[in-house]
Amino acid sequence: MPTDFLAPYPVVIPATVAWGEMDAFQHVNNIVYFRYFESARMAYFERINFADPNQHGGVGPILAYTQCRYRKALTYPDTLAIGARVSAIQADRFVMELCLVSEKLQRIAAEGTAELVAFDYRNGIKASLPAAVRSSIERLEGWEGRQ
Repeated sequence: MPTDFLAPYPVVIPATVAWGEMDAFQHVNNIVYFRYFESARMAYFERINFADPNQHGGVGPILAYTQCRYRKALTYPDTLAIGARVSAIQADRFVMELCLVSEKLQRIAAEGTAELVAFDYRNGIKASLPAAVRSSIERLEGWEGRQ
Protein backbone atom coordinates (compact mmCIF):
# COMPACT_ATOMS: atom_id res chain seq x y z
CA MET A 1 0.00 0.00 0.00
CA PRO A 2 1.51 3.34 -0.97
CA THR A 3 1.63 5.06 2.42
CA ASP A 4 2.97 8.39 1.18
CA PHE A 5 -0.53 9.33 -0.02
CA LEU A 6 -1.81 9.03 3.54
CA ALA A 7 1.16 10.50 5.43
CA PRO A 8 -0.70 13.78 6.20
CA TYR A 9 -3.68 11.91 7.70
CA PRO A 10 -3.42 11.18 11.45
CA VAL A 11 -6.19 8.56 11.30
CA VAL A 12 -6.01 5.77 8.72
CA ILE A 13 -8.25 2.72 8.68
CA PRO A 14 -8.23 -0.41 6.51
CA ALA A 15 -11.19 -1.68 4.52
CA THR A 16 -11.82 -4.60 2.21
CA VAL A 17 -13.96 -4.32 -0.89
CA ALA A 18 -16.82 -6.81 -0.63
CA TRP A 19 -18.32 -8.53 -3.67
CA GLY A 20 -21.76 -7.20 -2.72
CA GLU A 21 -20.53 -3.60 -3.00
CA MET A 22 -20.24 -3.99 -6.78
CA ASP A 23 -23.06 -2.76 -9.00
CA ALA A 24 -24.35 -3.63 -12.47
CA PHE A 25 -21.53 -1.60 -14.00
CA GLN A 26 -18.94 -3.95 -12.45
CA HIS A 27 -17.41 -1.43 -10.05
CA VAL A 28 -18.03 -0.48 -6.45
CA ASN A 29 -21.28 1.50 -6.28
CA ASN A 30 -20.73 5.23 -5.75
CA ILE A 31 -22.66 5.35 -2.48
CA VAL A 32 -20.27 2.83 -0.91
CA TYR A 33 -17.44 5.39 -1.04
CA PHE A 34 -19.49 7.49 1.38
CA ARG A 35 -19.73 4.48 3.71
CA TYR A 36 -15.94 4.11 3.62
CA PHE A 37 -15.61 7.81 4.46
CA GLU A 38 -18.17 7.45 7.25
CA SER A 39 -16.09 4.67 8.80
CA ALA A 40 -12.97 6.86 8.68
CA ARG A 41 -14.86 9.78 10.24
CA MET A 42 -16.09 7.53 13.05
CA ALA A 43 -12.55 6.28 13.69
CA TYR A 44 -11.43 9.92 13.91
CA PHE A 45 -14.29 10.75 16.32
CA GLU A 46 -13.27 7.81 18.51
CA ARG A 47 -9.68 9.09 18.59
CA ILE A 48 -10.81 12.54 19.75
CA ASN A 49 -13.47 11.16 22.12
CA PHE A 50 -16.38 12.67 20.16
CA ALA A 51 -18.20 9.52 19.03
CA ASP A 52 -20.66 9.45 21.95
CA PRO A 53 -22.67 12.64 22.62
CA ASN A 54 -23.31 11.48 26.19
CA GLN A 55 -19.65 12.14 26.97
CA HIS A 56 -20.10 15.87 26.25
CA GLY A 57 -23.45 16.73 27.83
CA GLY A 58 -25.42 15.56 24.81
CA VAL A 59 -23.24 17.38 22.26
CA GLY A 60 -21.93 15.36 19.34
CA PRO A 61 -21.15 15.75 15.65
CA ILE A 62 -23.81 15.98 12.96
CA LEU A 63 -23.01 15.86 9.26
CA ALA A 64 -23.84 19.16 7.54
CA TYR A 65 -22.22 18.56 4.18
CA THR A 66 -20.25 15.89 2.38
CA GLN A 67 -18.86 15.41 -1.10
CA CYS A 68 -16.72 12.92 -2.97
CA ARG A 69 -14.42 13.29 -5.95
CA TYR A 70 -14.18 9.92 -7.66
CA ARG A 71 -10.76 9.46 -9.23
CA LYS A 72 -10.57 5.71 -9.95
CA ALA A 73 -13.20 2.98 -10.08
CA LEU A 74 -12.83 0.34 -7.39
CA THR A 75 -13.48 -3.34 -8.07
CA TYR A 76 -13.54 -6.57 -6.11
CA PRO A 77 -11.16 -7.80 -4.78
CA ASP A 78 -9.22 -4.92 -3.28
CA THR A 79 -7.86 -3.69 0.03
CA LEU A 80 -8.23 -0.04 0.87
CA ALA A 81 -6.78 2.48 3.29
CA ILE A 82 -8.87 5.50 4.19
CA GLY A 83 -7.32 8.54 5.81
CA ALA A 84 -9.10 11.27 7.79
CA ARG A 85 -7.88 14.66 8.94
CA VAL A 86 -9.31 18.00 10.02
CA SER A 87 -8.37 20.90 7.76
CA ALA A 88 -10.32 23.74 9.40
CA ILE A 89 -11.98 24.37 12.73
CA GLN A 90 -14.43 27.02 13.94
CA ALA A 91 -16.34 27.67 17.14
CA ASP A 92 -19.18 25.30 16.24
CA ARG A 93 -17.87 23.12 13.39
CA PHE A 94 -14.90 21.57 11.63
CA VAL A 95 -14.06 20.42 8.13
CA MET A 96 -12.62 16.98 7.48
CA GLU A 97 -10.70 15.81 4.45
CA LEU A 98 -10.79 12.13 3.52
CA CYS A 99 -8.60 10.12 1.19
CA LEU A 100 -9.25 6.60 -0.07
CA VAL A 101 -6.27 4.65 -1.47
CA SER A 102 -6.54 1.38 -3.40
CA GLU A 103 -3.88 -1.26 -2.85
CA LYS A 104 -4.67 -2.90 -6.19
CA LEU A 105 -4.44 0.35 -8.15
CA GLN A 106 -1.65 1.86 -6.02
CA ARG A 107 -3.48 5.16 -6.40
CA ILE A 108 -5.90 7.51 -4.72
CA ALA A 109 -9.34 6.26 -5.73
CA ALA A 110 -11.39 9.04 -4.12
CA GLU A 111 -11.09 12.21 -2.09
CA GLY A 112 -13.80 13.62 0.10
CA THR A 113 -14.74 16.53 2.29
CA ALA A 114 -17.17 16.63 5.18
CA GLU A 115 -18.35 19.48 7.37
CA LEU A 116 -19.34 18.44 10.89
CA VAL A 117 -21.33 20.73 13.16
CA ALA A 118 -21.49 20.38 16.94
CA PHE A 119 -25.09 19.47 17.76
CA ASP A 120 -26.92 19.31 21.07
CA TYR A 121 -28.90 16.09 20.66
CA ARG A 122 -30.83 16.61 23.89
CA ASN A 123 -32.26 19.96 22.80
CA GLY A 124 -32.13 19.53 19.02
CA ILE A 125 -30.02 22.65 18.38
CA LYS A 126 -26.58 23.62 17.14
CA ALA A 127 -23.97 23.93 19.89
CA SER A 128 -20.45 25.15 20.45
CA LEU A 129 -17.68 22.65 19.85
CA PRO A 130 -16.68 21.32 23.29
CA ALA A 131 -13.29 22.71 24.38
CA ALA A 132 -12.00 19.20 25.11
CA VAL A 133 -12.87 18.10 21.56
CA ARG A 134 -11.19 21.15 20.05
CA SER A 135 -8.06 20.45 22.13
CA SER A 136 -8.09 16.80 21.06
CA ILE A 137 -8.29 17.80 17.38
CA GLU A 138 -5.45 20.30 17.79
CA ARG A 139 -3.31 17.69 19.55
CA LEU A 140 -4.04 14.95 16.98
CA GLU A 141 -3.37 17.29 14.05
CA GLY A 142 -0.20 18.70 15.64
CA TRP A 143 -1.66 22.22 15.91
CA GLU A 144 -1.10 22.74 19.65
CA GLY A 145 0.27 26.18 20.38
CA ARG A 146 -0.40 27.35 16.83
CA GLN A 147 -1.98 30.79 16.50
